[in-house]
Amino acid sequence: MDPERPFRLLEYGPTCAMFELDAQVHVEDLSAHLRTAVDAGTLTDVEDMVPAARTLMVLTRTPATRTAVVGVAETWSPSDEVAATGAEHRIEVVYDGPDIDEVRRLTGMDRDEIISIHSDAEYRVAFMGFAPGFGYLTGLPEVLHLPRRKDPRTRVPPRSVAIAGEYSAVYPRVSPGGWNLIGRSLQPMWRDDSEQPNVLAPGDLVRFLPVESSDRRDAQ
Repeated sequence: MDPERPFRLLEYGPTCAMFELDAQVHVEDLSAHLRTAVDAGTLTDVEDMVPAARTLMVLTRTPATRTAVVGVAETWSPSDEVAATGAEHRIEVVYDGPDIDEVRRLTGMDRDEIISIHSDAEYRVAFMGFAPGFGYLTGLPEVLHLPRRKDPRTRVPPRSVAIAGEYSAVYPRVSPGGWNLIGRSLQPMWRDDSEQPNVLAPGDLVRFLPVESSDRRDAQ
């Protein structure tokens, strides 16, 4: 990495700036820095920003805009504290997932402790990946950082709330998956009839609210 820059700039075409960073939180921080410039009108002709675990891809309409994006990025100072820049979501969860007992065994905590720790945390959507609408949520307390299952499932139900590694997530649709399933959301994470079908987007804030399975909305 260039000592004069807090990122490595990868060649990715004349209208795309690809930044490689040393930590996922810095991807979020740089994304927020550039988003602020876009919202303020300092940067124009930016088509999209695509964060990932260690990279941020910024798609622009012109080579001049790409140059401007790099210039704004060079004014950024890395921080390990990142504020959410998007919408806030409060997701009601029934904590009755099929892996909750295995999580108890691995952590040595009881079910109520797991629910309390998971739901007391504040999460940010760091990036989207794996499947359409699948948001990787940072902010998971370290005590719940667990490995993926040794035997992935071929079918994970939609709205399953899961944890794996340093992330939590809600499966938006039916898919294979190897994460630990600890609950299920009462709200859908994918809307087929919407122009913007995914509920979550990078930069959004997420809070999980525990509810009982007897809740009348559980059948929705």
